[in-house]
Amino acid sequence: MSHNPIRPWRDIERRQSRQIMVGKVPVGGGAPIAVQTMTNTDSSDVKATLGQVLAAAEAGADIVRISCPDEGSTTALREIVKESPVPIVADIHFHYKRAIEAAEAGAACLRINPGNIGSEDRVREVIKAAKDHGCSIRIGVNAGSLEKHLLEKYGEPCPEAMVESGLEHIRILEDNDFREYKISVKASDVFLSAAAYHGIADATDAPIHLGITEAGGFVSGTIKSAIGLGNLLWAGIGDTIRVSLSADPVEEVKVGFEILKSLGLRHRGVNIISCPSCARQGFDVIKTVAELEERLAHVHTPLSLSIIGCVVNGPGEALMTDVGFTGGGAGSGMVYVAGKQDHKQDNAGMIDHIVELVEQRAAEIEAEIEAEAAE
Repeated sequence: MSHNPIRPWRDIERRQSRQIMVGKVPVGGGAPIAVQTMTNTDSSDVKATLGQVLAAAEAGADIVRISCPDEGSTTALREIVKESPVPIVADIHFHYKRAIEAAEAGAACLRINPGNIGSEDRVREVIKAAKDHGCSIRIGVNAGSLEKHLLEKYGEPCPEAMVESGLEHIRILEDNDFREYKISVKASDVFLSAAAYHGIADATDAPIHLGITEAGGFVSGTIKSAIGLGNLLWAGIGDTIRVSLSADPVEEVKVGFEILKSLGLRHRGVNIISCPSCARQGFDVIKTVAELEERLAHVHTPLSLSIIGCVVNGPGEALMTDVGFTGGGAGSGMVYVAGKQDHKQDNAGMIDHIVELVEQRAAEIEAEIEAEAAE
């Protein structure tokens, strides 16, 4: 539960699910919502793929998925897994043998699609490989690749068809005494995705992987994902998320964290609160925020920073942040520390000064955390 006793209108009652492990990362059962992304390199290219994995992990990804369409990719997976700082999910479509090879190569989780993985006998072989090698499984239902018999039954992809697909595969896994699974029911349509997720959330206690599949480019995909995932997360649904963008995987991670941060469900790095700027601004807000985002990207400690162009809302916003700067007149503004007015700062040296203050506050927070852990 995201609980705020002072501001109960911010509470989010998370759906109760059982917990599984994806490598070292707990998913479900009240664990922090894990952020995932997926590489878009040739998976058989170890150097390029591992480079994306490392970049995503540095950006905060808890889990990274890699497509395994051929033997070359599952062969490379073995080396990638050894060097990866985060658990690797093997993305499997059509060829069930790739799932077996991926399990043998050290994948932490196998993603299989009910619409194209094949017969129950093939799924049983995948389950055996998962058991033998300690893998979890994600049942990944997609509206665009539903089983033929469900399309014939329902006439088109719909929430009921997607839920039925997922439950059919849950039955296969549980009939084979396998419970280390999570499930997703994705569509590119926000309404269809949301309805399917609500349906599957009511029908099972399995951890849920959230995503709006094929969401689009950076801007349109971010908006669509924020609406769809935000709606579901606000309702308490979701144990791990992936934002699907036609963009660099690192951008997916950043957007995922921003969605979670906006709902108070995860906290990582500097949360910058800034105004859109107007004629009242005492400094160039847009340019300043862009530079601060870049220069503070290395700070992983959760803290807040307000950058407001004038005194209309600046002092009020600064009351709620760790560090704040409000534009004034004559080329200077006011610096706030821990919500209190502290000192004036000229605009020319403002960015360097704010970076220094944020880094100092982050170090203090980390020291406090270490001290508490040592008690």
